[in-house]
Amino acid sequence: MTDGGVTILARGEGLAAWRQIADGLTADIEAGHLGPGSQLPTEAALAARFGVNRHTVRRALAALAERGLVRATQGRGTFVETPRLAYPIGRRTRFSEIVSKAGREAWGDLIAADSVPADPGTAEALGLAPGSAMLALLTIHRADGTPLSTARTCLPLPRFDGFAAAYAALGSLTRAYAEFGIADYTRLSTRITARPAAADEAARLDLAPGRVLIVLSSVNVDAAGVPIQATQSLFAADRVELVVEG
Repeated sequence: MTDGGVTILARGEGLAAWRQIADGLTADIEAGHLGPGSQLPTEAALAARFGVNRHTVRRALAALAERGLVRATQGRGTFVETPRLAYPIGRRTRFSEIVSKAGREAWGDLIAADSVPADPGTAEALGLAPGSAMLALLTIHRADGTPLSTARTCLPLPRFDGFAAAYAALGSLTRAYAEFGIADYTRLSTRITARPAAADEAARLDLAPGRVLIVLSSVNVDAAGVPIQATQSLFAADRVELVVEG
């Protein structure tokens, strides 16, 4: 019920105000009044609409974020989550191609890059001796500005000296590989697990801490079958649907 633009909450009926607000916003999302990608009103506007304080609104929004219905972006506001993106896993798995085919704009951001010694597991995946130099990239991958995954990608050195700068400029592994004369590469292996997001991972993906991540550990090889990339990708489980191709 509304009164002069204020939505009147039921009082004294055993249902907390924040829960009623969360249910009301959920109904707006499910009815299409707040469409995918749309921005919710500010906390101040929602507090005025429901006649409550901002702390109560904040708790309601946190509940929606925990259910994967909205995401809060630092400095920008709160947005309705978009439908899950079908993400095929096959011999040629290309983030940019998958996102573009879905009609969305793909981009990768380079967060950090460093030359590090290869740990035994990554060394084995890349066919290197343990302790060999490799390039480690920390990246975030977006669709229409929404972060879908964050990844740590390792490449052998000195073969890929300068790769970080190419990736930072081009926003795509495939386009960066082309700068190094690699026109095609294929997936050698993919391992899939899941776990809760750590605080730093949740921050990179605009997720509530503890939300479920899909973990993909993969190895790619060049046309000659030489390993060129070992990656651990963390996908927001609420935003993608993995499709394993035969």
